[in-house]
Amino acid sequence: MDELNALFHGFSVILTPMNIVLMFVGIILGVLIGVLPGLGGANGVAILLPLTFTMSPTSAIIMLSCIYWGALFGGAITSILFNIPGEPWSVATTFDGYPMAQDGRAGAALTTAFTSSFIGAFVAVLMITFLAPLVAKFALKFGPPEFFAVYLLTFCSFVGMGKGSPFKILASMAIGFALAAVGMDTVTGQLRLTFGIPDLMRGFDFLIAVIGLFGIGEILLSMEEGLAFSGKSAKIDPKVVLETWKQLPKYWMTSLRSSLIGIWMGITPGGATPASFMSYGLAKKMSKNGAKFGTGEIEGVIAPETAAHAAGTSALLPMLALGIPGSPTAAVLLGGLLIWGLQPGPLLFVEQKDFVWGLIASMYLGNLVGLIVVLTTVPLFASILRIPFSIIAPVIVVICAIGAYTVHNAMLDIWFMMLFGVVGYLFKKLDYPLAPLVLALVLGDKAEDSFRQAMLVSQGEVSIMWSNPLVGGISTLAVILLLWPLISRILAKIRPPKHAAFTTEQPVD
Repeated sequence: MDELNALFHGFSVILTPMNIVLMFVGIILGVLIGVLPGLGGANGVAILLPLTFTMSPTSAIIMLSCIYWGALFGGAITSILFNIPGEPWSVATTFDGYPMAQDGRAGAALTTAFTSSFIGAFVAVLMITFLAPLVAKFALKFGPPEFFAVYLLTFCSFVGMGKGSPFKILASMAIGFALAAVGMDTVTGQLRLTFGIPDLMRGFDFLIAVIGLFGIGEILLSMEEGLAFSGKSAKIDPKVVLETWKQLPKYWMTSLRSSLIGIWMGITPGGATPASFMSYGLAKKMSKNGAKFGTGEIEGVIAPETAAHAAGTSALLPMLALGIPGSPTAAVLLGGLLIWGLQPGPLLFVEQKDFVWGLIASMYLGNLVGLIVVLTTVPLFASILRIPFSIIAPVIVVICAIGAYTVHNAMLDIWFMMLFGVVGYLFKKLDYPLAPLVLALVLGDKAEDSFRQAMLVSQGEVSIMWSNPLVGGISTLAVILLLWPLISRILAKIRPPKHAAFTTEQPVD
């Protein structure tokens, strides 16, 4: 009941004319970013973050989160109409969405995708409303060892549950730690890794790094690939929307299952992309029409879109309650909160109630506004892909440069941005993940501070990380997750082979 009262208070905070305008602007910018292949929600939020420096924290986070919701919606447009995933998590949507468009059912496919996205986000926001305060109250009991154990758990879970090579994840994270260490030591006041350059005394600014890594890196990659767009046109009229909505209740189990998968993958560092593929795979296996998946099944659009939006939304829960981001976009938003002087974590719910509940209330309204905007403006956004990328790319680079320059009004930051852009491009070419680097860059100094405080309390005894059941449990779980790639390989070797049951099955595509 307290949560409901706080939520109504949040609605009273955000329902101002300016915040509603910012909500629409954020959604439109987000859909635009989602439509443009390669940019993505994290890139869009990073590029446009400097625009919010003059706003109040509540207005700024409303606009940025709406950019994120808009990007989640927009990714489906190119997937269905052009067979080009606007976002990585929209790849699974192309499997059945594009065949539906080719079959003349583009309006139904888009309505299904947008509505499923809204349902996934709505379920995830309900979870955040009632669980985030409980998690925050629990976290108020934490001291330095517990906080370091949680940071350790986050880093280790990226290694154990992340996709790709654990060694590449560790390498990416190590670079992030090294970048976080540059500048003045907060405990001793000594300079570290500045190489005599005065501008490095303040360290590498998180914002400049993410603009370069995500924004410039993606532009370089897109320029190399040479994008050419051609696809189906679409027009959504009320009749198509109503007919599609009549069909959707039949697939409530797929929606519920996909929402739960998305929420779980969002809270853990799994992310929206694995959630969408996992949800699609389970829907294909459990549906009575599973054999028809890939030919234009409506269930094949519901599953990935619901899971991706639920994952993207629920990734904000650990960021708000514990100060630990559950996705790259959440990591960028976390950096924004730090820039505005807000400390994400349990005390945020006590000291900044207006901000926290205003943000949660904006999640409800933002997704509703997003659904309305995308259902009414699909032809407009689809036509943007007719503009040559050679015109769009320089505009984005200029916006990135302005954003980087405005952080400290320093020309050197633009060069750092370009350098990070090259690093981001090389990481993607070599298949190194960027999210662990960003995570280590944002949380590296906080984890270091917690560890040093814990060591001071224990007089250098590492056993403090197992000094009580809470910190011991979290630390043990962190070690298990760190070693999980090795443990899973050992389990696979000692597990008896399954031969009889699969010898007669046909290959699954």
